[in-house]
Amino acid sequence: MARGPDNTLKWATLLVLAALGIAVTAATNPGIVARITQKGLDYASQQGVAVLKKELEKIQIPDQSGSFKIKILGKGHYSFYSMDVRGFQIPTSQIKLLPNEGLSLSIRNANAKISGKWKARKSFIKTSGNFELSVEGVSISVGLKLGLDPASGHMTASSSSCTNRIDRVHLRTSGSSLGWLIKLFHKNIESSLRNSMTNKICEVVTRTVSSKLQPYLQTLPVTAKIDKVAGIDYSLVAPPKATAESLDGQLKGEFFNLAHHDPPPFAPPLLAFPADHDRMVYLGLSDYFFNTAGLVYHKAGILRMTLKDDMIPKESSFRLTTKFFGSFLPQVAKSFPNMKVQFVIGAASPPHLTMSPAGLVLTPSVDAQAYAVFPNSSLAPLFLLEMNTKISVNVSVKSNRFVGEIKMDKLLLELKHSSIGSFPVELLQDIMNYAIPTVVLPKVNERLQEGFPLPLLKHLQVFNLVLQSHQNFLLVGADVRCS
Repeated sequence: MARGPDNTLKWATLLVLAALGIAVTAATNPGIVARITQKGLDYASQQGVAVLKKELEKIQIPDQSGSFKIKILGKGHYSFYSMDVRGFQIPTSQIKLLPNEGLSLSIRNANAKISGKWKARKSFIKTSGNFELSVEGVSISVGLKLGLDPASGHMTASSSSCTNRIDRVHLRTSGSSLGWLIKLFHKNIESSLRNSMTNKICEVVTRTVSSKLQPYLQTLPVTAKIDKVAGIDYSLVAPPKATAESLDGQLKGEFFNLAHHDPPPFAPPLLAFPADHDRMVYLGLSDYFFNTAGLVYHKAGILRMTLKDDMIPKESSFRLTTKFFGSFLPQVAKSFPNMKVQFVIGAASPPHLTMSPAGLVLTPSVDAQAYAVFPNSSLAPLFLLEMNTKISVNVSVKSNRFVGEIKMDKLLLELKHSSIGSFPVELLQDIMNYAIPTVVLPKVNERLQEGFPLPLLKHLQVFNLVLQSHQNFLLVGADVRCS
């Protein structure tokens, strides 16, 4: 990108990864399970604190004024004004997991520099100058409560607690030779400025969480439109839940028809997550998630394509014509001389994907209806084949999208119906084992390479990926970074 993330995006990284770790103690298993490890939280701490630092540097400190007493001469007055925080350094920070509560952000040994102007007067004595205040040993502790908006399925975040402490402050003034006068109110102004900073710090933290982090979390997609037919439901099903070792979570994780969102007739399996912690985040996509895709597309009637002669490479000896078929099925050429032949190939039932440590296997039930094509484009049915095969599925992630590619074994054919009389299907074996891998499969893989988006907040990229197949689910591990 030409432009880096703004403060809102960086601050939001504090809980970006938590958005992948939304948990629930529900009776129904999720379609997707997510996990953020301590490594991920450490990265979130770095990014979030970088933004918090900038927000703390915007603290507006009100003018400070007071009085002092000079023996014999009586009271005088002083004022400190035009104050700016010139730097807020945060050398140490950490996000910790609070089991069953949420997260806590702790900052230690931070320091700040405040500069401004001062003036003092007592009757005929007037003096003024500049000052610099060193604020040292700043500690901040923030509790972050992660929740769920049931109406939208979005995650919510709020500051459940905030405390801070300043160990010491040092005031240095310049611009006046009346050092004895400044000493009269030196301690008062140090105390006053220290109290102002203490009050402002938690105000800034709370405001940043509510006004910047919370709106940014709304960019996490709860639904994703895939095409004209289907979308994915990524909504959260319960508030986040922290464990002692990770922030685990569950998403609904299912495909749905854009026209009508009907629940699938099967339920997600229980996913047994391995105890991996090498990556920042882990995402478990169950076979339920993928099988709801097959169900939606099958019901929509689009898991089919028409195979025509002009789709067969010109150099091929196989042709989809009644003349060619007549060489081994004479009845075809006799009944339908000099005509084109086409096959309508489609799934007879929703394809079913199974996952195990051995890999991903798709077991489709596919029918191929052959037609003779009359000159007026009307069709005459010839025969109906059932085609069975074993398909292996390879998956990967490209540009934050989950993509796939399939490879198939040899087709096994069965004649389900014939309008031209019975014949041995072995006569068609070579044709179908050539046409399907050569013409049909590349088009299917082309669609699978379009993939679908992973549930990520804007400007978050995944890298250093690892994919593992487990029983009933695919595990994706990754590190993340803000782009």
